[in-house]
Amino acid sequence: MKLQDGSLEIITGSMFCGKTEELIRRLRRAVIAKQKIQVFKPVFDTRYGIEKVTSHAGREFEATPIGSASEIRELLLDGVTVVAIDEAQFFDEVITAVVDELVEFGIRVIVAGLDMDFRGEPFGQMPNLMAKADKVNKLHAICMVCGEDASRTQRLVNGSPANYDDPIVIVGASELYEARCRKHHLVPR
Repeated sequence: MKLQDGSLEIITGSMFCGKTEELIRRLRRAVIAKQKIQVFKPVFDTRYGIEKVTSHAGREFEATPIGSASEIRELLLDGVTVVAIDEAQFFDEVITAVVDELVEFGIRVIVAGLDMDFRGEPFGQMPNLMAKADKVNKLHAICMVCGEDASRTQRLVNGSPANYDDPIVIVGASELYEARCRKHHLVPR
């Protein structure tokens, strides 16, 4: 039975642009509207706690850690009208099919994640999700070099830009990453 008209909202941008903050803001509004919510996040993202999504500013919301996107199907509670997924770039291609199913079932799906990796290249399934979205909000941070709008994530190794061939996924925060504008984003080969 279809619940309502489903939709897909994407919140994206570089690190430190406020993606999780915006996700939590939307979830708090859904709580005020008395909607039944379920939030999922990657199990290995333990930066600020295991069973919550937390913004760099310290706001948090209860979440279920999962190892793969297919677990959303198994863990989805009856009557849920809003599903949020944080750090979606870390999930495999199954995330796109799961999100499609949720939307088709009539659920409002809110996805937050990085659109580009530290190299400045499309990250995981985010491009596919963005293409299917009803609404995409690309947020910008502030470049740590010049103070202009930042759309890129700069990974640092001992204070210098990471090399192109370094591993794509290393979970961290301000100790490993900075927001940068296009001009100041560097990826040596």
